[in-house]
Amino acid sequence: MPARKPAPVSGKRPFFKRPLVWKCLTVSALVLMAWLIYLDAQVRYKFEGKRWALPAQVYARALELYDGRALNAEQFQHELRLLNYRAVRHLSGPGQFVRDQQHFAIWRRAHHLPEGEQSDLRLSFQLHKDVVQELSSIDAPDSGFFTLEPFKIGGIYPASQEEREVLPYAEMPELLISALLATEDQNFFEHWGISPWSIARAMWVNMRAGRVVQGGSTLTQQLVKNFYLSRERSLWRKLNEAAMALMLEAHYDKQAILETYLNDIFLGQHGNMAVHGFATASRFYFGKALNECHLHELALLVAIIKGPSYYNPRRYPERALERRNLVLKLMVDQGYLAQGAYDAWVAMPLDVVSRPALQHDRYPAFMDMVKRQLQREYEDEDLRSEGLRIFTTLDPQVQENLEQAAAKVLASRSDKELQLGAVITGVANGEVLATLGDRDPRYKGFNRALDASRPVGSLIKPAIYLAALEEPENYHLLSTLDNTPFRLE
Repeated sequence: MPARKPAPVSGKRPFFKRPLVWKCLTVSALVLMAWLIYLDAQVRYKFEGKRWALPAQVYARALELYDGRALNAEQFQHELRLLNYRAVRHLSGPGQFVRDQQHFAIWRRAHHLPEGEQSDLRLSFQLHKDVVQELSSIDAPDSGFFTLEPFKIGGIYPASQEEREVLPYAEMPELLISALLATEDQNFFEHWGISPWSIARAMWVNMRAGRVVQGGSTLTQQLVKNFYLSRERSLWRKLNEAAMALMLEAHYDKQAILETYLNDIFLGQHGNMAVHGFATASRFYFGKALNECHLHELALLVAIIKGPSYYNPRRYPERALERRNLVLKLMVDQGYLAQGAYDAWVAMPLDVVSRPALQHDRYPAFMDMVKRQLQREYEDEDLRSEGLRIFTTLDPQVQENLEQAAAKVLASRSDKELQLGAVITGVANGEVLATLGDRDPRYKGFNRALDASRPVGSLIKPAIYLAALEEPENYHLLSTLDNTPFRLE
């Protein structure tokens, strides 16, 4: 029998042994590696560098209290209102005051001054004929001199127009963190940046509720989206978000990530100014520091995360209340809050102040003067990004008196377009206490106090007399002067 011919060998190679496939896989691996290296560099560069451009904060003078100080009761209470102190029957915490006729009891907030940190403490004093008497403090019995925190009159902001007060993790209220984790990321301390379980759980909860009540993104992913990426909705952005979240978790501990999130999150809008971080939001919505907020207020701040415009408590209080109560319910479900306490907290009102407590343009003429002086001494970029604290000599009580006096004078004149400019300085040291640049105290335009040109008139006489009296060999009080006109070029 003739030998069987061997079967013909196919010319096709196995898929993974083809040169073109290997080239494609190699190129893809190199591209993937370059992409991951680039993302990793982006994550570390911003997180380890200057994370935010922090605005300079400008403050009025700190009100000094001591026995014998002249102080009007109504003007003092007005300043307490500016500082968002709340009138109560009994002091229970910082930021409160009790007034009984001419007697005041105050729980002063902790604050920072150029001389150092000032702790919170309780004060009491009596006003007799507009003079402070019997000033004392049970928290500092040996001291007879105290200050209230200075009123913030404005800021110098970066181009991004962001208002932000940065707090370290240690100063964040534990109840705030509990509410945040219960609502936004229950497994934050267990996952590595992304959580498939959280995504699945959110889908189940949303299906049961018939609407979106939970999201599947972890806090780390939310931080990446807000801190590094745009608002674009695409698969590519989600891939970047997930990869960067894993890298962020690999490089930094949970506390650092959570601290950055708490200071970065967008929580509202005040005119053209974006409100970022819980510390700023507590002043914006409640007119007080974050550590003064109660649980129902902290829960509202967490509730707003989902949609600062949609859940704006000033515009949509019903929505905000419903969402806040959901946050409290989730705290019960996660074991952060007992049922009895929940029943008490959901009965509380929103307690949002009617007027935002962030001041930007209350004293525009004075702020104009401050900015001009600072620009002679600081670089513009430093003023807008380094978080400087600038303490000025503005006296809110004197400024209020000046504005009232100007309004009274203008009201008595028939010329409704009559303008004015005014500067009040201290007798002892020449410090500028108050300024008006226009008949409208809030006008942010031409500053007549600084820029209006007018004849000097008799104001120059004291300067001329002083110059003469500084030359006693030539002039004295009985010197005869020639009063005929002359021209000086």
